[in-house]
Amino acid sequence: MRIGVDATCWQNKRGYGRHGRALLSALVNFDVANHYTFFMDSAENVESLPARAELHLVKAAAPTAVAASADGHRSPHDMWCMSRAMSRAHLDLLLFPTIYSFVPVHTSAKKIVMIHDVIAERYPKLTIPEPKARLLWKTKVALGRWQADAIATVSDYSRRGIVEHFGLNPERVHVVGEASDRVFQVLKDSKLTPYLGSLGLKTEERIITYVGGFGPHKNLETLVAVFAKVATQPGFSDVKLVLVGEYRNEVFHSQAGTIKKQVKDLNLEERVLFTGYLPDSELVVLLNHSAVSVLPSLIEGFGLPAVEAAACGCPVIATKESPLPSLLGEGGIYFNPREPEELYLALNRVLESAPLREAMGQAARNAAARLTWEAAAEQMASLIRQVAA
Repeated sequence: MRIGVDATCWQNKRGYGRHGRALLSALVNFDVANHYTFFMDSAENVESLPARAELHLVKAAAPTAVAASADGHRSPHDMWCMSRAMSRAHLDLLLFPTIYSFVPVHTSAKKIVMIHDVIAERYPKLTIPEPKARLLWKTKVALGRWQADAIATVSDYSRRGIVEHFGLNPERVHVVGEASDRVFQVLKDSKLTPYLGSLGLKTEERIITYVGGFGPHKNLETLVAVFAKVATQPGFSDVKLVLVGEYRNEVFHSQAGTIKKQVKDLNLEERVLFTGYLPDSELVVLLNHSAVSVLPSLIEGFGLPAVEAAACGCPVIATKESPLPSLLGEGGIYFNPREPEELYLALNRVLESAPLREAMGQAARNAAARLTWEAAAEQMASLIRQVAA
């Protein structure tokens, strides 16, 4: 079969970009019987494409990874050019690895569209604040559902949410899982990198790490408020909170300014550190040195940052509104994201006990090892065969 892939997510540094790069690379390497063409609108980082993938570069005024922002949208001309390129190609099947970059197409090729979660549907004002942008989002998602011969998502938790919210036949929605990249592992002998050291971090400190975006649905105001309470506890003077994620040039809706002001108002500027975007080589070191990784979101479709932390042997405290309780088991403690006291108690419990951190870290590592991109690629290849048939 000739399979076309919307690979405009390739340059994005956030979750759906990481997911797309890992899944598509594994899929092309696994599914050697089929020919893959990647449709992209930017030449940035094309050298990292799988060797077997054919590149079809479509000229665009602005790449999707930049143009499709929380308060903006891709130009109609750019979308038309991408749609025309995919529609005119002689393809048997089209794969959209995220609804975020979907464009309607006019082709007889079968179509698989991935909808990662229903975060924007459950919390529209927290994720897409502008009414016009929300309308465009709803229209795009509706068209994607309508054109899709099958819908894929990343977890059973997300599958249930998609089926319930959109009223879909459960047989139309299929799970293709996620995993951490191989770079995330326990390091035998790791020192803090010069950059992490320049932030003021020290090896002997207990570090609470958050990795992700700064959108309101990530619930970071609650995390900072709870940390302020933890920081005053006797015996916790060495504990620091490290917030990892792009906050200067973010295309998604962000409240980084609000979080920074909250930190300042609480006199926590020496205890709460903002790293900005960290490459994996830095992030894996930080996670290896972290006492715990926290994901306090109101909802997560998968929770990849928590799984990456788990692969590094880092205990996890995460939202119950996610698949993480079933994915990581005893590697984590799970709390109601609307109950700050639950997060406070969980942090105290983990920070106080080195034996508990050791036991949780081992359980987390074992759980993360069961999740592989090879397994996800096999799931996607199986869905491709099913849809093609």
